[in-house]
Amino acid sequence: MRVGLVVYGSLAQVSGGYLYDRMLVQHLQRQGDAVEVFALPARPYAACLLQNFDAQFRRWLQAARLDVLLQDELNHPSLVVLNDWLRQHVSYPLIAIVHHLRCQERWPLPVQRLYQALEARYLNSVAGVICNSAATLAAVRSTVGRNLAGIVAAPGGDRFAPAITLDAIAARSKQPGALRIIFLGNLIARKGLHCLLPALAKVPRSAWHLDVVGSATADAGYARRVHQQATALDLDRNIMWHGSLPDDKLSLLLAASHVLAVPAAHEGFGIAYLEGMGFGVPALAARSGGAAEFIADGVDGWLVDPDDAGQLADRVRQLAADRSQLATASRNARQRFELQPTWEQSMQRVRAHLLQLAG
Repeated sequence: MRVGLVVYGSLAQVSGGYLYDRMLVQHLQRQGDAVEVFALPARPYAACLLQNFDAQFRRWLQAARLDVLLQDELNHPSLVVLNDWLRQHVSYPLIAIVHHLRCQERWPLPVQRLYQALEARYLNSVAGVICNSAATLAAVRSTVGRNLAGIVAAPGGDRFAPAITLDAIAARSKQPGALRIIFLGNLIARKGLHCLLPALAKVPRSAWHLDVVGSATADAGYARRVHQQATALDLDRNIMWHGSLPDDKLSLLLAASHVLAVPAAHEGFGIAYLEGMGFGVPALAARSGGAAEFIADGVDGWLVDPDDAGQLADRVRQLAADRSQLATASRNARQRFELQPTWEQSMQRVRAHLLQLAG
């Protein structure tokens, strides 16, 4: 099978969406499929709209000998018009990989309506979608207003292959000292670090420590603001800013953590939550999006409203004080993780679907 994939920039970028795309490409290549990556330069949203009229890019796609062309939906501004032209000039089907919709994020109402209109037009230009959660597929169909063909292939959480035991998880939970919280995600507004910090400011400093892991370059202005926010709240002594970490160091940090806190405004799935659960680290997770499909609120993690600093603070205080509750949730998180399909199993599902489309 000959597969194309349209993305912005390099597949090596650190985010859940790029990890998904990367895992799929690697799986296809292991099966002997030829994969051609069509990398567009990442630009501001308005500038990306101009890429629809890039004659060189059109010729590149028209000349490609493919059985199917995958498009990461985050590239929709560059494809929203171009796809109409492609459908008239190529024989291969266009399939979108949807991690989350931009219009599901929080924006001023006029901006949100613009994003919704553009994403609806884009999604109506593809033959089908591959989604990371049932919630994402439902959001896609609601946006286009019809039952667009699609499948759900959830991410795997086994990238780290954590070998931690339930006994080790329970022992870690009951260790004396501060509750070790980890925030894992690029420093962008959607991930909600600016919501977590004021919640932690309501908790005694002796009760917690926060490790922040994620790129500060994805939105440098936001990264500066959360650093300033932490200083203004007098939290600096309780926070370690790690930046991006290689997998081996991140694995060690997850193995030593008690709770993963990413109170995001919206997550199409939330791979970080699942990866934390592999280490027996329950999550304070986004209520909006796909996290509820693998996190049972109050059992193996907690679904939270990022705007409710009091709720977040109460949860941190409870877990810091009641290590038996933490131990139970931690064991449950690991056991739920073991039920999740592996990356290999999920990508097999995607490949089988692509083979059907390729005919």
